[in-house]
Amino acid sequence: MENQTNSKSIILNYGLYLGVIGVFIHLAFYATGNLIKLGWLSGILGFVAMIALIVLGIKKFKADNNGFLTFGQALKVGVGIAVISAVISTIYTLIFTNVIEPEFQQQTLEIQRQAWIDAGLNDEQIEASEAMAKKFSSPMITAPLAIVVSAFFGFIISAISGAIMKKTEENDY
Repeated sequence: MENQTNSKSIILNYGLYLGVIGVFIHLAFYATGNLIKLGWLSGILGFVAMIALIVLGIKKFKADNNGFLTFGQALKVGVGIAVISAVISTIYTLIFTNVIEPEFQQQTLEIQRQAWIDAGLNDEQIEASEAMAKKFSSPMITAPLAIVVSAFFGFIISAISGAIMKKTEENDY
C-alpha cells in the first residue's frame, strides 16, 4: 500500500507542476504578444517540459521504490502525470478563451483565413474550412481531445523511459 500512496503523490505533484508550467508558458507568450505568432514555440517548450517532468517523476518513483521499477509502474506514473497536467491545461484554456481573451478563437481563425486565401482557396472552400474549424474548436471536442492526446504522448514518453529505467527484483539474480 505504501507503493500505491507513493505513486499517487508523485502523479499528483508532477502533474500539477507540469500543468502549472504549461499555463506559465502560455501566459508568458500571451503577455509578450507572441502567442499567435509563436504558438509553435510554446508547444515545443510545453512538450520538452512534459518529457522532463515525466522522466523526473518516473525517476523519483524508482528512487522511492528502493531502485526498483517495472514497465507497468513507469507507464502508470507517466500517463498519470500527463493526464493530470492535461486536465489543468484544459481548465486553464477554458478560462483563457472565455474570460481572459474571449476573442482569441476569432483572432486565430482570421489568421487561418488569410493563410487559406494566400494558399489560393476559393470562397466556397474557405467557408467549408471555417465551418469545420469552428466545429473542432468547441470545448466539447477540444477538451477530451487534449486529454487523449496528452495521455498518448505521456504513454510514449513513459514507455521509452520505463524501458530504459526498468529494474525488477528478478534482474538482481
